[in-house]
Amino acid sequence: MTPRSTLATRAPFHLEATVRVLQRRPSNRVDLWEGGRYLRVLAVGGASVLVEVENRGTIDDPDVRFAIRSGDSAAATLARVRQTVRRLLGLDVDPGPFQRLAVTDPTLRPTALALRGLRPPRFVDLFETFVNVVPFQQVSLEAGVAIVGRLIEHFGQPHDYAGRRFHAFPTARVVTRAPPQALRECGLSARKAETLQRLGRAIESGELAEERIARMATSDALRTLVEFPGIGPWSAGLVLLRGLGRLDVFPPGDVGAERGLRALLQLEPGLELSREVERFGKFRGYLYFFGLGGSLLRKGLIHAAPKQRVRGVSLAER
Repeated sequence: MTPRSTLATRAPFHLEATVRVLQRRPSNRVDLWEGGRYLRVLAVGGASVLVEVENRGTIDDPDVRFAIRSGDSAAATLARVRQTVRRLLGLDVDPGPFQRLAVTDPTLRPTALALRGLRPPRFVDLFETFVNVVPFQQVSLEAGVAIVGRLIEHFGQPHDYAGRRFHAFPTARVVTRAPPQALRECGLSARKAETLQRLGRAIESGELAEERIARMATSDALRTLVEFPGIGPWSAGLVLLRGLGRLDVFPPGDVGAERGLRALLQLEPGLELSREVERFGKFRGYLYFFGLGGSLLRKGLIHAAPKQRVRGVSLAER
């Protein structure tokens, strides 16, 4: 039996909702949700490992564990995997403050209770973040997911296990050295292919470093990112939110997110959404994830959290 390591997790924690929001769509080729478990190939020290995460407890009493199903399981590898999984699943974020704010809104309350324990996930590193942002510029979510899926198949390190092929996410080194035409064959425009390769080179050279951006105030970080050709305010906001975990950022002009939030908040056509977003202050970004989670919940891709009972009374009844 594969040994499993515990991931200390503050309650509540909704693993399925968190992974589904990380995926965005079930067709995601690298972040997999299967049989109540999260599967992901991670590149560690030049090799790849297949990681499995499960919650053996409940949403309100989580017992989250991970195991390396295939690949090196030395102590150093386990430590790096633990750190990466915590980042991916937002395990160090306290969901309480946003949850308490969300349940006070009558229109948001049912979804907030159903998504209780949803954490704001993050991509593994800065280059993975850009690859999950640039292809989605001015295309549908489905089209963007399809393009990224082809990039993963063509450029991600393959990992075979139990008669099945998985892929790690493509590295900056591989993508920057690929012929531009190979990127275009995955569905990228010439401009987007050039943008990704330019960003990959900037990351490899140290010109663009996550650690440096992380030390900046949000306004300064946004200004720094939009200085790079091909990165506008929407892309910069999404990079900060989904890559660096800046929960005070709601990407401007995100049509899909705004549509989901309008439905979630039951806003009439013509009513301004920005006022509702601003009400959540430093948790604007958390609201973004709830909008996406609400859409996935309505599609049946997330199971609602069971009603939490306190002294025999359902919270939904209070």
